[in-house]
Amino acid sequence: MKLDRKEILKALETITIAGEGKNMVESGAVANVITFGDEVVVDLVLHTPAMHIKKRAEDDIKKTIHELISADAKIKVNIKVETPEKAEIKGRAIPGIKNIIAVASGKGGVGKSTVTANLAVTLAKMGFKVGVLDADVYGPSMPIMFDVENEKPVSITVDGKSKMKPIESYEIKMLSIGFFTAPSQAVIWRGPMAAKALNQMIFDADWGELDFMLLDLPPGTGDIHLSIMQSLPITGAVVVSTPQAVALADAKKGVSMFMQDNINVPVLGIIENMAYFTPEELPNNKYYIFGQEGAKNLAEDLNVPFLGEVPIVQSIREAGDYGRPAALQTASPIEAVFEEITRNVVQETVNRNESLPATEAIKITTMAGCSAVKKN
Repeated sequence: MKLDRKEILKALETITIAGEGKNMVESGAVANVITFGDEVVVDLVLHTPAMHIKKRAEDDIKKTIHELISADAKIKVNIKVETPEKAEIKGRAIPGIKNIIAVASGKGGVGKSTVTANLAVTLAKMGFKVGVLDADVYGPSMPIMFDVENEKPVSITVDGKSKMKPIESYEIKMLSIGFFTAPSQAVIWRGPMAAKALNQMIFDADWGELDFMLLDLPPGTGDIHLSIMQSLPITGAVVVSTPQAVALADAKKGVSMFMQDNINVPVLGIIENMAYFTPEELPNNKYYIFGQEGAKNLAEDLNVPFLGEVPIVQSIREAGDYGRPAALQTASPIEAVFEEITRNVVQETVNRNESLPATEAIKITTMAGCSAVKKN
């Protein structure tokens, strides 16, 4: 049987690519169709690197041609990804927010949310205006860590528009899906629903003036991450890992995600959590339970800054459970640890904004012995 190109194009008009309103022929996704007897080659151009969308498009093409044209057709689909211009990918800025820092981890359970909470309170102690968006839709933890799990955001009117008012705790503004669900309720959403909920918390909230917004991302490198980075102009990313090999392998993937050409979010550095354990009765001893300096070595291998290490300390866990981040403990070793890490994050943000476009240039001034970021 000899396949007809026009019939194939007509069949492809019945297929719509996920996320697009037009069929794949009308949208221009079908770049070319070539037939050779019972063989057909379809050249497809997509605007997303998402593997599930590419796989779905290929399967739909093969299924449609087999059902509508010929069950014996030999089909090859060539897919090329052409992302929009970076200015389009980066989304729109939120007025009043100077720096948006994504805190990520390739693997769950490495303490990413704990680090985010302590970075936030340390930045606030340094004099910055700080917000936290709990983007871990399926496992929100910020309401517990800031002792506001029973709070509910209220609606206020700003410039004639209804906006959510973020919950405030320890001078941190925050929003989380945890404020809108019962503690025992599982969030069972597909990617688009989760992305819509995040967009509402981002753009339909009255965040006001912020020097830093910290995004507590879910573990891994999935749909939520892409949605966030398409919605917001991310200033930079911080990756959290433990020293063990399994966590480092996933952390490497996390860094790689941000460095993809079609994402291109600057990586401000890597933080090593659970770096070592020092017993109270042996203050000069360090026990490297999960390995020694794994995240530090990874940072060197990937040529990204190493921002510091957080030891295993029982009070850090207890503070998170009690809803009072450990960095709030005045004159404690943990306060000093997070001050050093936070200063490094601030410095790398300064370096990033001085050398790369897209956000306002900032400079450092000294306040109470800490680095501070100010608008030029």
